[in-house]
Amino acid sequence: MKMKNVSWQERYHAPEIFTLICRLEDKPGMLGRVISAIGESNTHVGSILTIGVDSSHKVRKIRVFCSDQEHLAEVVSIIEAIDGVEVLEVIDEVMEIHRRGPIETVSRVKIDRISDLRMIYTPGVASVCKKIESDPESAYEITGICDRVAIVTNGTAVLGLGDIGVLPSLPVMEGKAAIFAEFANISAVPVLIESKDTDTIVDTVIRIAKSYGAIQLEDIAAPECFEIEKRLQDALDIPVLHDDQHGTATVALAALISSLKRTGRTAENCSAVILGAGAAGVAITKILLTYGIKDIVVYDSCGAIYRGRTEKMNSVKQELAEITNPDNLQVSLEEGFKGRDIFIGVARPNMVTKDMVRSMAKDSIVFPLSNPVGEIDIRDAMEAGAAIVADGRTLNNAQAYPGLFRGALDAKAQDITPEMQLACALKLAEKAEEPYLLPDMLDRDIHKEIAKAVAEASRK
Repeated sequence: MKMKNVSWQERYHAPEIFTLICRLEDKPGMLGRVISAIGESNTHVGSILTIGVDSSHKVRKIRVFCSDQEHLAEVVSIIEAIDGVEVLEVIDEVMEIHRRGPIETVSRVKIDRISDLRMIYTPGVASVCKKIESDPESAYEITGICDRVAIVTNGTAVLGLGDIGVLPSLPVMEGKAAIFAEFANISAVPVLIESKDTDTIVDTVIRIAKSYGAIQLEDIAAPECFEIEKRLQDALDIPVLHDDQHGTATVALAALISSLKRTGRTAENCSAVILGAGAAGVAITKILLTYGIKDIVVYDSCGAIYRGRTEKMNSVKQELAEITNPDNLQVSLEEGFKGRDIFIGVARPNMVTKDMVRSMAKDSIVFPLSNPVGEIDIRDAMEAGAAIVADGRTLNNAQAYPGLFRGALDAKAQDITPEMQLACALKLAEKAEEPYLLPDMLDRDIHKEIAKAVAEASRK
């Protein structure tokens, strides 16, 4: 049977991993009692390792998967209630992997001799500086710009955490930088801008942009993110892409292409309902329209977006009203599901019921993408009759953006166009093997193929 890399967090819906160092009396059945107690607390167990033995006890490492710290405390309490068992230490594996940060700057060139130093730095570097002074375009070849991306955030829309501030967002940016390095050989640099003022953010990025070959905007709240991206794209001659918009949209389209093929549909004959009109919802809507799905109704917290609506509208939603909802439907979300082929959620947890999914067209496609909890549990959606279901753990931006940016850099692109996004989505769908909608993101060759396809699309 073909297996795909699946994380334990994804399988168990448990984002936190802990290793418990436990001292158990060395008697038959003691380990079984501990594991049974953990299971009774609705907790999954991972690896178990014996790390110490004395005349009367064994010390074991037991890995457990928990939803949060409260869940962990319950597990520890249950274990310590067993006679002959003591929890000596709790190791937070997520914290440990982030200790000192997951990225660092290293030299690409060995400095073993004094002549190496003189070429890399003064006096030899002067000739390189003069070359760039006379030919600025040469900087792309003789500096690291060709492999360098700035990951810019102000921390106002971080994952499922919201506006947590710029410094708490740094682990996310460092994680993205590590992914860039591992899968696309890109040196990505987190850039934290402590401001919610659009002018300040735009001005700051423009002033530092010469150090980079591309800009990835990340975790910036809507609607400001739309203006920031547009102004930077207009001002700079390097690619600027808001990953929460276009990375999400590209991956969603790739999974949808696979889903349409497997359910025997074509884009032109499908209808969709999208829940969420923020950064991701708007980008997904636009890329689906580009791909050929014309009957799309978008919902926000006030209901359907339609021509003539005045409540909580802005320029972005006004644009959506003009390009979606061809029948100008003004019905409830429950009514909006009826007969639809596709649902994509990028709003809030648990907003969709089984009855809504049941009311959709036969063999419906359901993507509840909100993280960490989707609009409907994938098991509930399957039980309600959906043919294909995938959530935000399965459809991950990291499957797209490394190759998307690598391709843009390799082609010396000045922007990342819809055609480049489509090339990325098509390649992802092409490489997916049933029953999976997307290929294994840990396959380095996939990212290389995406980069090649994106670069070719850019050159065309």
